Formats: sequence, C-alpha cells, structure tokens
Amino acid sequence: MKVVRAKVLGFCMGVRRAVEMAGRASAGQGVYTLGPLIHNPTVLQRLAERGIAVLQEGDIPPDPENATVIVRAHGVPRELETELRRRGVRILDATCPNVKLSQIAARSFAERGFQIFLAGEENHGEISGIRGYVDSPCYVLGNPEDAEKAGAELSRLQPDAITALIAQTTISASEYIAIGERLLRFFPDIGIVNTICNATAERQEALRELCGEVDAVVVAGGQESANTRRLLSLAEELGKPAWLIESQQEIPGKISAELAAYETVGLTAGASTPDSLIAEIEAALTAL
Repeated sequence: MKVVRAKVLGFCMGVRRAVEMAGRASAGQGVYTLGPLIHNPTVLQRLAERGIAVLQEGDIPPDPENATVIVRAHGVPRELETELRRRGVRILDATCPNVKLSQIAARSFAERGFQIFLAGEENHGEISGIRGYVDSPCYVLGNPEDAEKAGAELSRLQPDAITALIAQTTISASEYIAIGERLLRFFPDIGIVNTICNATAERQEALRELCGEVDAVVVAGGQESANTRRLLSLAEELGKPAWLIESQQEIPGKISAELAAYETVGLTAGASTPDSLIAEIEAALTAL
C-alpha cells in the first residue's frame, strides 16, 4: 500500500503553543489544565503521565495558592479564570491567540450594544469561552437552519437590533458563508467578522488536493476534535472512503481489512494531532 501525506496536516500554531506551554510547566502535584488542553486523547494521556491533571470547569484546586492552572487552547469563560485568580491560583493562559481575538471582538461588540450571533457548536469549548466574554445572551448557530430561525426571532423581537456574527475558528468557510447569508435576509447591516483560522482552511484545501491523488483517506486525530471531524466529513463529501483513527492500535483488524482494497491511501490529520502520532499511524498503514 502506498501512503500519501497531505501537504498540510497536524498541529496548528495555537495547539503547538498550548502543548509547549504545558510541557514547560512544572509537572507534579498542583499543576492542572482547565478542561482538556486540546481535543486529542494521546496528548492528554501524555500530560497525565507527567502529573498534569484536568480540572473541570467550576472546580477549585485543593491547594489553590500553590496551584498552577493552564487555560486550555479553546479558552474558557472569563468568570472562571477570574475566580481562580481571586483564590490565588497561578494562571498560564494557553488560549489560542486566534480564539482570544474572537473573545475580545465579542466583548467589544457587546459593550457597544450589539446582539451577537456565534456560528459553531453549542457545546464546544471555544463557543463556551466566547460566550463567557459577553454579559448578554448570544444566539449559537450550528447550521443555516439555526440562523434562519434565530434571525426571524430576533427581527420579530428587536427589528432595529444592531448585530454581529462571529465564527468558531474551526468552522468551514462554506458553512460560515451559508449562515451569514441567512442572517443577511433579516439584518442587511450585520457585521460579519472573519474569525475562521487559516489553519482550518489550509488543512481542508490540502485534503481537497490529496483526494485527487488517492483512493481512500485516513484522518488521524481525536473523535472530540471539531476540525478533525470536519476533515472526515470533507473526505466523504469528495467521494472518498474515509476513516477517523485516534491511534495506530485501531488499524489491525476490521480497518486494515477494509483498507487492503485500496492501492493508494491518503493521510491527513486534525490540528490537534501530534507529529509523533501521525508518524505512528503512517508506519502502521505502510506495513499493511
């Protein structure tokens, strides 16, 4: 079997920065991440092995004045970080700089009286973090149908509302455009902010190119990673058989039997997938 890598894959700038910050933190008792640092089980396991525990949102470390908490790459609601600081916790902010810009933009719009729409996944950590920077309620839009419903509701309740649309950084450009077009029907002057991360677009474009060269696609990454799942969906939309694999241990068995039917397999990876895992999965595929 021939394995072809996508030209762009794996860690993005924000994820690499967060992992490096965690790596520099003193491992051992008293070091935590506020929520999962990134959406990749391999990385989280390695952090756990170094003694870095996951602190759930709303929890306080047992010895706060001697604790270090690393804010995850997706960001967290402002009040959580504020409360930890109040308790004497040392904070290392590993929020992706692009996500931080979205948080600041949301706060700025809200302070000027804008009604904010957020395009993304309702329960995603990034969306939760952005909402935590806005004192008033936000509309979260997972698809164009949500946008249609929310736009109609707000135009009925506040026909003169000034509005802004901000995207989860990992949403696809086509999804964002479609959501924006629905809202424009109700609010022609809506401010649509381009907050999509270039890393997302680059990986999707590289996958499009890869799909022209291969018979099937393997996407390496975590099941909880939004941008990784979108790569899987895109490969399938482009007509390629595709699998999302979290580790090389998943390849033997059913997946290897299914992949055996293809001469050329493409390999891509989500923005939270480490280089070492990509190499391990590539080696396992090459050995088939």
